[in-house]
Amino acid sequence: MPEAYRALVLGASGAIGAAFVQKLQADPRCALVLGLGRKTVPAIDFEQESSIAAAAAELAPQGRFQLIINAAGVLHRPGFMPEKQLGQLSYEQLLSSFTVNTLGPALLLRHFSPLLDRRRGVMAMLSAKVGSIEDNRLGGWYSYRASKAALNMLIKTAAIELRRSQPQTVLVALHPGTVSSALSAPFRGAEIGRPAEVAAAEMLAVLDGLSPADTGQFISYSGERLPW
Repeated sequence: MPEAYRALVLGASGAIGAAFVQKLQADPRCALVLGLGRKTVPAIDFEQESSIAAAAAELAPQGRFQLIINAAGVLHRPGFMPEKQLGQLSYEQLLSSFTVNTLGPALLLRHFSPLLDRRRGVMAMLSAKVGSIEDNRLGGWYSYRASKAALNMLIKTAAIELRRSQPQTVLVALHPGTVSSALSAPFRGAEIGRPAEVAAAEMLAVLDGLSPADTGQFISYSGERLPW
């Protein structure tokens, strides 16, 4: 990131999003960091499509950003957990997973990519390694896997388009690994996960080292390139 870069974190109320904001605030090179969520001003709620365009329109006059991170996502909610077998699939859970993990981020790509600095702009969408079709060896977690795989395709496709119109823009799918958070708590997340602040620092280090040649990649918090 260049000196005095400006950063925007979406999904800032979650554990990873809040950790991103904290780390960016502590970076002396970062001149500004804004964190948006469902209760901020402006607000972004992936279940309210109009909120995405409205938030982007409100931020546009304030200047371009060199870094935009989407940290929002859903794996489980009251009333549903990741499906282990086909017999547990439901329209409601599929729609909920795709709304937050795929459709909302798709609209972020549409409305927020124009806010990136054309000289140096990095946009990272938190994905998940379980969204890799090639790496899927265990099965299960249908809604989550499928919604993240669809997100990965959107990112890859958008990166191809942006390479033509914004050649210095870097757009990547970013795997955070297992992080101790509400999302991972039911799955021994507190035992096997890293603290959110550690994960955020690792991911920011990876993003800081990306170049335009890396756009359209699926990258782990360690810097490893992951299979689609």
